[in-house]
Amino acid sequence: MSLRSLLIPFSWIYHGVTSMRNSLYDNKVLKSYRFDVPVVSIGNITVGGTGKTPHTELIVNMLEDDFKITILSRGYKRKSKGYLRATAQSTVADIGDEPKQMAQKFAGKADVVVCEDRAEGIKRITDEDKADNMMIILDDAYQHRSVSPAVNILLIDYNRPIFEDHFLPWGDLRESPKESSRANIVIVTKCPPDVKPIDRRVFAKHVGLLPSQSIFFTNFNYMPMKAVFAEGNNAAPAVTEATQILLVTGIANTKTIEDYVAKSLSKNITHIKYKDHHNFSKKDVAKIANAFAALPGSDKVIVTTEKDAVRLNEMDFSPELRQRMYYLPIEVNFVFDDELELKNEILKYVTEDKRNYRLHTTVRQF
Repeated sequence: MSLRSLLIPFSWIYHGVTSMRNSLYDNKVLKSYRFDVPVVSIGNITVGGTGKTPHTELIVNMLEDDFKITILSRGYKRKSKGYLRATAQSTVADIGDEPKQMAQKFAGKADVVVCEDRAEGIKRITDEDKADNMMIILDDAYQHRSVSPAVNILLIDYNRPIFEDHFLPWGDLRESPKESSRANIVIVTKCPPDVKPIDRRVFAKHVGLLPSQSIFFTNFNYMPMKAVFAEGNNAAPAVTEATQILLVTGIANTKTIEDYVAKSLSKNITHIKYKDHHNFSKKDVAKIANAFAALPGSDKVIVTTEKDAVRLNEMDFSPELRQRMYYLPIEVNFVFDDELELKNEILKYVTEDKRNYRLHTTVRQF
């Protein structure tokens, strides 16, 4: 018996609590509120690592010409509380690493707001902006059922399918796989490039998708490296098989970036691995500096993820290390080339939501 299997009784308790909570919402004992503005929710059923932030960015890029978009996140692990709108001066401590990443990327294109209470956050955003073509995208909100979105998008990791997982803390499930029925759209992420149409049908069958639900398959393309610190010579270095790479990560699932670095950059990898959303400290800076100094030769670089780069950028590294630190941006790729179909599906649900809003929706009062 594995050590993790000893947690099975606690998983039963967790399952009971989450099932009761969902039942209270399903039977309208607890209320879900709609707002007179299109709301798109993106989230998952498993803990971490399904690609929520890259897919949130995908939706922003897809719809930015049609709507004035605000991304609303709880700001996981931030040190502030309440409602905050991101500015150019916002730090990771203020708004969290993923919101800061998106605020930097979409400056002038989309706003980023953090608030633990998503319904309150939506009300504040609509009161402040008052635009006719607003859209609010909820990041990591599949379990935040106090808001009933126009479109509910569920992400499932191809390599960690929900129908083969277990409840927390034995497994990684936040709630029952049956709750996938709440999704309008399912996106299977991190797929191998050789997924066949038959695999698509088999996966949809295992998830138990309804005829009304759509399913899409995506994977990630790593783009050319970019400098963590925007100073000096920011051109990506010429990495060869001889280059020594210090890989620094603080994300939930490192397999994808590990495989890419080993296959496409160099196999000479020293990996310093931290937990997801790790708050880097002076001690960590010293550890990274010492590990980099210990690498042989002068052909060496530090490589990290885009999310980690946001946090590392706020740390006090030496000028030499600042010149050697790069991150790998991610681009979402559609396995079956159906990006336009996804956009049309989202627009369809948004149109239906606007049409039905005045007929049967209760708006939360503050």
